[in-house]
Amino acid sequence: MLLAVDVGNTNIVLGVYESNDLIKYWRLSTNRNQTADEYGIRICSLFTHSDLDFHKVDAIAISSVVPPIMPTLEEMAQSFFNVRPLIIGPGVKTGMPILYDNPREIGADRVVNAIAGFESYGGPLIIVDFGTATTFCVISKKGEYMGGAITAGIGIATEALFQRAAKLPRIELVKPPRIIGRNTVNSMQSGLIYGYIGQVDGIVTRIKEELGEDAYVVATGGMSEMIARESKTINKVDPFLTLEGLRIVYYRNRPL
Repeated sequence: MLLAVDVGNTNIVLGVYESNDLIKYWRLSTNRNQTADEYGIRICSLFTHSDLDFHKVDAIAISSVVPPIMPTLEEMAQSFFNVRPLIIGPGVKTGMPILYDNPREIGADRVVNAIAGFESYGGPLIIVDFGTATTFCVISKKGEYMGGAITAGIGIATEALFQRAAKLPRIELVKPPRIIGRNTVNSMQSGLIYGYIGQVDGIVTRIKEELGEDAYVVATGGMSEMIARESKTINKVDPFLTLEGLRIVYYRNRPL
């Protein structure tokens, strides 16, 4: 049984695989102050609550964009599961050529997304990952990681409005009834959501123009469903893309 762990700035997503099948997944808040014991107890409790035996976990793969938390998770993996985890990073076999100027700069989540995306949809491919930051990853027809773009996530933009504009409230990010808001909350929702959709479609359109050819567009991450419903460029939402990439990379690096 494989435990795939995707560590983001806001959430940690965990997926349990039996062979190639994702049988359960959970989402935790990322907390840099929690100890290995605290993480271990929480994760084992999730297994128990879902009628799964955590003792059957014999492999763990982790991608992370939060370096300070990694020693804690490595200690947790060894203490609670007696497993030395595979950490996605330099030296790990991915099977994908990286055309970035400095491949070490690429977040592990972007790499595993690209691998899973190309495996599932081929290329050319654009992956939009809606997290704390929103990332755009471009994969060529040959399966090369070409690069992409990074922008602030919609949650950051929402919080910035609340913190920096004294009269604006903290709002729930939901689609407003109309684009012309008739109160402050709806006006903020309209500007944030439709402005973000416009940003995504604008960047994707410019990437396609630079590629000189069409590309399939896959969205993943927390806000992907809502944005994709209104987007003119997103073809598919794949909420488990990162976990699937972790599974693929683990098996490409598994000892024979």
